[in-house]
Amino acid sequence: MSKRSQCPRCQRPHSHCLCALIPSLDSRTRVLILQHPSEVNHALNTARLAALGLNNAEIRVGEVFDDLETWLHVPGYQACLLFPDARAEPLQAYTDADPPRLLVVPDGTWRKARKLLHLNPLLAGLPTVTVPAGSVSRYRLRKAPGPGALATLEAICLALETLEGAGRFQDLLKPFDALIDGQIQAMGPATYQRNHLDRVSASDE
Repeated sequence: MSKRSQCPRCQRPHSHCLCALIPSLDSRTRVLILQHPSEVNHALNTARLAALGLNNAEIRVGEVFDDLETWLHVPGYQACLLFPDARAEPLQAYTDADPPRLLVVPDGTWRKARKLLHLNPLLAGLPTVTVPAGSVSRYRLRKAPGPGALATLEAICLALETLEGAGRFQDLLKPFDALIDGQIQAMGPATYQRNHLDRVSASDE
């Protein structure tokens, strides 16, 4: 059976192309997404949507990044790792005296993201930051792995809004919402309702 043709930009089937919804947003913050190879062909590759929607962002795919030191030393930027570990400090809005951030974002399952950190020791030397506590995902398709768990695109959007101002980056979420709505439609109301009830029940435990 032949595969459906894909849009070369968003890599969605042409019938479900998201390009019309992807913005072109400027940011003071630079975003470097380090994507595990297992995410590249994932149907819900939200990191790609972030890289396409932000003019000051790039995505690199791999497990070991030989050029990481070069990527981390961008003149004028202060590199930090966006990752919710025990040492992470909550992001705060820029002041006039703050240099712009280079926000390094590992993309993958929790296990794969931790593997990226393990295989690239330079990341351990970066200041670690996290988005504000209590953030709720719009993912809706399955139970989150833990409180405050967000899709990569959501975490980037919230980080940028924390740094640069609320409401400035909400357009990043438009293709994400359309992607989720399309997945819910494809799975059918009965399957979605069953999954949704499982999520609600699990969150009440």
